[in-house]
Amino acid sequence: MPSAITIDENDVLLVIDLQADFMPGGALAVEDGDAVVPLVNALARRFPHVVVTQDWHPPGHASFASSHDGARPFDVKRVAYGDQVLWPDHCVQGTAGAALHPDLALDLAFLILRKGMHAPVDSYSAFVEADGKTTTGLAALLKARGVKRIFACGLATDYCVAFSALDARAAGFEAFVIDDACRAIDANDSLGGAWAKMSAVMVWRIQAAEILG
Repeated sequence: MPSAITIDENDVLLVIDLQADFMPGGALAVEDGDAVVPLVNALARRFPHVVVTQDWHPPGHASFASSHDGARPFDVKRVAYGDQVLWPDHCVQGTAGAALHPDLALDLAFLILRKGMHAPVDSYSAFVEADGKTTTGLAALLKARGVKRIFACGLATDYCVAFSALDARAAGFEAFVIDDACRAIDANDSLGGAWAKMSAVMVWRIQAAEILG
């Protein structure tokens, strides 16, 4: 049996980007992404604090391949803040693809944080945009609520989940990634690289059963 993790008032569940465009059939589908929804719902019932994120891009966002002449999805382009993977248009503000999965039962979440809203810069992390300096304000808000430990789940492990966990550590929180409540893109061993970076800064890899019993 996994060792038990007791959840208390110092803990938050960070539910990342469980949106239509990342689900099977979506514009930027993560394989088996919808399978995590029931497990995320079960986890949320154990936490006193739940935060949900949504990618929320304006049309013509800089991370879209369609915004760059001659570019194709998954090309890499050098931009002001570094290398940017170019994605298919996804999670455009107000579209059906940006909507949260309809089976998410997260009415008790105290915050829905929309990210990626600035047209010139991408935002994988729930804490800091891809330029490395523009914050979402989430770290300050969680600290004001007494949160010390962040448990991340959702999509995708190797991008928005990993970036959020790394930035949570940089902000001084303990960070856990609930592995079986996430799914990955895993292109060119991006998943292995993400776990290596997370392990190096003591982001803990756990399973949902360690919380749910």
